Amino acid sequence: MRQTIIDLQASRIRDVANAGIGRSDVLAFWFGESDEVSPDVVRQAAIDSLRQGETFYAHNLGLPALREAIAFEMQSRHGAGIGSDRIAVTSGGVNALMLAMQALLNPGDQAVVVTPVWPNLTSQPVILGAQLHTVCLRPHHGRWTLPMDELLAAVTDQTRLLVINSPNNPTGWTLTREEQQTVLEHCRHTGTWILADEVYENLYYLPSSNHCAPSFLDIAQAQDRLVVAHSFSKSFLMTGWRLGWLVMPVAMTEHMGKLIEYNTSCASVFVQRAGIAALQHAGEVVPRVVSNMQACRDRLFAELADIPGLTLAKPDGGMYAFFSIPGHDDDVSTAKRLVAEAGLGLAPGSAFAPQAQGWLRWCFASQDPNRLGEGASRLRQWLGKL
Repeated sequence: MRQTIIDLQASRIRDVANAGIGRSDVLAFWFGESDEVSPDVVRQAAIDSLRQGETFYAHNLGLPALREAIAFEMQSRHGAGIGSDRIAVTSGGVNALMLAMQALLNPGDQAVVVTPVWPNLTSQPVILGAQLHTVCLRPHHGRWTLPMDELLAAVTDQTRLLVINSPNNPTGWTLTREEQQTVLEHCRHTGTWILADEVYENLYYLPSSNHCAPSFLDIAQAQDRLVVAHSFSKSFLMTGWRLGWLVMPVAMTEHMGKLIEYNTSCASVFVQRAGIAALQHAGEVVPRVVSNMQACRDRLFAELADIPGLTLAKPDGGMYAFFSIPGHDDDVSTAKRLVAEAGLGLAPGSAFAPQAQGWLRWCFASQDPNRLGEGASRLRQWLGKL
């Protein structure tokens, strides 16, 4: 066993969740998924595919029909120039990110990651033998902000890859168009690749002409050193299906197909059929999901704002509340106590960055906003007993 793998830190989110999984009295908000099942039309497409016997291998890059549907969806959000020849279908967003890093990082290369962030994005470069450097977002006057000067100083001509997740998990911070332009121009100058994790782009709550968060695809040229990772998990309610995609320069696509062959061979055909159905009905599914998410966000933040002492920043995007409680700096211990003593399951902030020690993440993606209200009541009562 490689020492790098032995030294990997186990998921602190799972560590907390394992203390409460199976307990019917726990309100669980620790994982990044909605408690609503996938739409009927999506499930039916998979059932129909299985009944037709589609249980065989597919093309490494995905079914042509799905790649075309993804390209059409990307064009509708971000304009022309995104053809199916720039699309690779992957077995989930996690797989998309790992494939991109495998394609771009050599052992010893320098990777810069903006944190706090989902821990896979900082662990994957380490697994591949890269040198990891991080730049941490900062809470400022009720909002998370990017220290741009620090980021630009960290990304040099020695930096092979910059990884940015926006809208961000766990903070909900979202890059502005001006920030994206600054980052893109700087990376063009240094020759650095950008890996943009934009899986939450539909879950955006500020006014937008294309009804999604600002994307690097809006401003980049087709030949730019940019790879964008997406997933069906969040805005299509398909976390368990494990279906995602990558958008990349055309010159990469053939080689990405080879890499997929040596990782997973291909995504399951019946799952890809479900993805086609999801995109065909995106105009019905996504706006409803986003509207519900925004209502849940507003409900939870109204509840948390009534609890004295919490440090809280309202997110522009994503599906999480990220907050801290004064005097509770050991966030793993606090999260486990909340499970045991309050029946409330949250994720510890230190899972996302050492600098987020003492913070907690609450996934507000729920089809029943009253669950959020009950959770906030449990938190309030627990704090009142201390």
